[in-house]
Amino acid sequence: MAAEKRFTLATRLLLTHVYHSENIDEALTSGLDVILDALGAESGTIWILNNKKDRLFPATSVGPLDISNTSIRIGAGVVGTVASSQKSILISQSEGKEYTLTPEETCGMTVFSLICVPLLSNKEIVGCIEIINKKDGTFFNSIDTELCEHLAYLTAMAVDEKGFPLIAEEPKDLLITIRDLKKDYENGESKLHVLKGLNLDIYKNEFLVILGESGCGKSTLMNIIGGMDTLTSGTVLVEGRDISHLTERELTMYRRDFLGFVFQAYNLMPNLTALENVRYIAELVDNPMRPEDAIDKVKLSAKAGFYPGQMSGGQQQRVSIARAIVKNPKLILADEPTAALDYQTSIEVLSVIEDVVKTKGTTIVMITHNTQIAKMADRVVTMRNGVVSNIKKNLNPCSATDLVW
Repeated sequence: MAAEKRFTLATRLLLTHVYHSENIDEALTSGLDVILDALGAESGTIWILNNKKDRLFPATSVGPLDISNTSIRIGAGVVGTVASSQKSILISQSEGKEYTLTPEETCGMTVFSLICVPLLSNKEIVGCIEIINKKDGTFFNSIDTELCEHLAYLTAMAVDEKGFPLIAEEPKDLLITIRDLKKDYENGESKLHVLKGLNLDIYKNEFLVILGESGCGKSTLMNIIGGMDTLTSGTVLVEGRDISHLTERELTMYRRDFLGFVFQAYNLMPNLTALENVRYIAELVDNPMRPEDAIDKVKLSAKAGFYPGQMSGGQQQRVSIARAIVKNPKLILADEPTAALDYQTSIEVLSVIEDVVKTKGTTIVMITHNTQIAKMADRVVTMRNGVVSNIKKNLNPCSATDLVW
């Protein structure tokens, strides 16, 4: 009877969430969340099949693993085997040695128990749902597998009825690799552990949003990536170069040549006009944009001769974006850039950020508390208690002008 109640409750929750989803991302993420809750699981991934590449790519994942840029060949490992056979696989304490997991499936995570079931659309394989480890340390069983198959079927059925296309995105080139990142601060005689072994990859030409409650380590992570704070242990590789132990001069050069910054406080020089603020930064680097072009990019050519005190908050923030992009940086770090702005002004600023990613190929990492902004990101990373707790890939990011809050 307990199993029947679990099936019924999970079915109701899944259908409620998935059928009310506005897009494929919400449908898949909602389905995965319900499955994980129903099974009491630690981590899970929905893998989508790309027939042209003969590989499976992750559409959405929940848990500490960053598998956004991985893929698995059909027939390889548990996921590839399920995709080719269209039959579920259960790995428990007694069966764990029967299958070999690929590194892409686990990304270094120790797997004690696993369920992988096919995701079928109109009786054709479109992917797999992989569930890893129970939170309570016990092992998945046949009833768990049956429930997972049932919920996977309902997820695919709901997606079919919504008419959502399932498209596996091509992998992107790696820009930054963060491994086992820890940051401690002295607090009297004790230590405050802010980052606790964080792992994350950041890719070229992506818009990455980081969410999380205050105190979870978002700003500390941003400061370490930006060369404004040092780590306690771990590695941060930027285009393969370890920036963990650079000298002050090397860090200065790194910040100058590689990064652009946009913060909640605009930090403009009040005695310089908008164009002069941008020109001042352009003169610091070797290969800048024309300051006039940067100002035009943020649609402020008419305000180029205005001082910060003569402009609205949104206009000042757009000047700060122009100041960031004029260096032609590969990465822009944005910390709550719309927090002090009203809705309409926020949309104007976000539209500029969206355009920068699309037209200049710049990677933007943004910290925000506004969950609506996450809908326009390529990937959304949620942090909790100093580590990554959830990574979601948006298959169809929305435009800034479509956001509502």
